[in-house]
Amino acid sequence: MFQIKQFLKMFLQNALLPLIYAWYARRLVRKGSVLFADGHHEEIPFSMRRVYEALADSGLQVQVCVRDFGRMSWGALFRYLIWFMKQYATSEYVFVCDYYLPAASCRKRKETTLVQLWHSCGLMKKIAYDAGDDIPKHYRGDMFGNYTYLTLSAPVCVPVHAKALRMPQERIRATGISRTDYYFDREWNRRCREQFYRRYPQAKGKKIALWAPTFRGNAAMPRLEGLEAVQAAAAELSDEWYFILKAHPHIDAHTPVSNCEIPTEELLTVADVLITDYSSILFDYLLYRKPAVLFAPDLEQYVTNRGFYLDYRSIPYPLTQTVEELTAAVRACGREWENQGSDEQKRGTRRLEIQKSDEQECEAQELEDLKQKKQECGAQKKTRRPEGQERGDSIHINMEEIDQFRELYVGACDGHATQRILELVGLGAYAKK
Repeated sequence: MFQIKQFLKMFLQNALLPLIYAWYARRLVRKGSVLFADGHHEEIPFSMRRVYEALADSGLQVQVCVRDFGRMSWGALFRYLIWFMKQYATSEYVFVCDYYLPAASCRKRKETTLVQLWHSCGLMKKIAYDAGDDIPKHYRGDMFGNYTYLTLSAPVCVPVHAKALRMPQERIRATGISRTDYYFDREWNRRCREQFYRRYPQAKGKKIALWAPTFRGNAAMPRLEGLEAVQAAAAELSDEWYFILKAHPHIDAHTPVSNCEIPTEELLTVADVLITDYSSILFDYLLYRKPAVLFAPDLEQYVTNRGFYLDYRSIPYPLTQTVEELTAAVRACGREWENQGSDEQKRGTRRLEIQKSDEQECEAQELEDLKQKKQECGAQKKTRRPEGQERGDSIHINMEEIDQFRELYVGACDGHATQRILELVGLGAYAKK
């Protein structure tokens, strides 16, 4: 059965969909038509929502083509793909935010601008052609060749993604990630906090720890590491802390683990401490300038099996690998944050304080300076940090190191990424300010 499914997928990808596209591409492109497409969600994903909201009432012809392919029957999927290829072939602008094979199944016409908004910030684990299991070995085609633009969170990410996605570097722009504009929106943050405490009133009066790990393996057979340790830490700290467990959607789809129905990105504003491993959610959370704890019990194995784009131990947050270390680090982070922060900061409502210009890319010298600062920070940590401190026995939040790390990896995310993206593709005049 598995081989039959793979054969059908290859037939669709390499034969049928290109023919359908070619047939409809004989028609003229519909001027002012904008298409949002995704194959992993039932509603428009968070990563493209800000762009959609900016254009929804613009007078343009906006269509949303969003389906969760994994939940569709073969018949329904086949009918949908025919419909999508028709829209794709005649749209002037198309936005995606993740791997989307139908958009890669054919050679896109030049009149269509295809924008990959991307779904993660920064650089963490290896991806795409740099990783062993991101792209199926049987896949034939140029998965990323149709992109007119790929938008990323900082200049340092551009050459890495160019290699990993086998894309020309000139098509990749450090505009900032569109969805991060929400994190700078005071009203959006306020609504998120109100929603959380309305649905989980038992969390009131406690510090909030958010555990948001990534999955191991692939989407078809995902694995989760560290659940029992996190549950043990939550029990140990239950008098003072409320733990939110948010597993990756691929995990919850197989075996539900999460104890909160609110999307992870809407929980960042309420969290006093983020606990994560190799998830890119860490880079989103950096924008809030709050404490985090790295919990990576399988670090050595992960380095061997997957690998990173950065020195994981250089990340300026405490690294823990056992339940005892995790418990101590969370407790110490909470205590240290209380010592440093105002009452507003303790509640996790601190306003984002990043002030940047609207330039799309930093000058080369500025980027070089940031790299040098990061190297210096790593060297300082190695020379001055006691052995036990790295494991959570004593925590000091060094905001200078964190700010430098943030600037290097999410420096283009300043609350204005969506406007820059729309200006880049020629839709700036239509955007809702």
